[in-house]
Amino acid sequence: METLGGTEFAPESAYLNTSTCGLLPHRAVTAMAELARELAAGRPEGAGDWGQVSAARGSFARLTGVSEGRVAVGGSVSVHTGLIASSLPPGAEVLFPEGEFASVVTPFIARGDLKPRYAPLDGLADAVRPGTALVAFSAVQSADGRIVDLRAVREAAAAHGARTLLDASQSAGWLPLDAGAWDFTVTGGFKYLLCPRGVSFLTVTEEAQRTVAPLHAGALAAESPWEAFYGPVKRFARSARRFDEPPAYLSYHGAAPALALLEEIGVEAVHAHATALARRFREGLSSLGHIPIPGDSAIVAVPGLGGRAEELARAGVVVSARAGNLRAAFHLYNSAADADRALDVIAG
Repeated sequence: METLGGTEFAPESAYLNTSTCGLLPHRAVTAMAELARELAAGRPEGAGDWGQVSAARGSFARLTGVSEGRVAVGGSVSVHTGLIASSLPPGAEVLFPEGEFASVVTPFIARGDLKPRYAPLDGLADAVRPGTALVAFSAVQSADGRIVDLRAVREAAAAHGARTLLDASQSAGWLPLDAGAWDFTVTGGFKYLLCPRGVSFLTVTEEAQRTVAPLHAGALAAESPWEAFYGPVKRFARSARRFDEPPAYLSYHGAAPALALLEEIGVEAVHAHATALARRFREGLSSLGHIPIPGDSAIVAVPGLGGRAEELARAGVVVSARAGNLRAAFHLYNSAADADRALDVIAG
């Protein structure tokens, strides 16, 4: 099984660590290097091209099935989550899966006046109840790659009038996402979306946009940004752009071509490719007597093998260790040879 990346990638190892950080395609590196050279020489237009930010926003919107008017750009998931946390009334109940990633949980806990509640991942939908204000969770769990029953959670939240916050950082780019099905989604771009660090996306439904204040707004959140440099912004953008963070231009110059590559290949094709490789790896692990966490995720976690990550790295196989698990993540630039190489090292 060949890769889907063509000549865009040149990993020097069997790189199975996209859940930590994705590889940058050559076109992204080229775009960032070009801007860096311009900045070193003195770029008359300033720190970067707003058009590249707009291009990245548009690509993400198309990849996730929403209009650009629902997408805000930023630099980190925790900042987006903090904005959502700030919108809740005191005493609101927020439901999380047990073991959820810190960036999804901590901004709510830090407020000190909300009511957090936790449930097992496979019982998350059943745990939604009258009075639950928000269900906040990752579509795919960072520690072990498990995929939430998205339909069940969505239906349970709707039945009880709860809003939903879905973190797609471990899924967007390989798992098809309908961002419009959720009140909020937050996504770090530096994993399966192949962007540099410093790129993240927030989606907000039109109805939910009326409940969130643009607390970190600057001039670029104005309806007419180039007329709002001084004094308070008088008219915010009518779209989710009013929730934008000021962009890290160097990162967004890399993000725009990276996301364009994903659009060219298609998330469905990436999903088929990555999950097929993950199945191959799971089957090989089982034949060696190592039973991975079951599922059809592109992320494979093997309980008890986390301590072998360094050994694999010395052999040219890059994986990660999370919560005691050995975690291998497959993406468009991986091949069957990568999976087999990892299995050979594990087999000794």
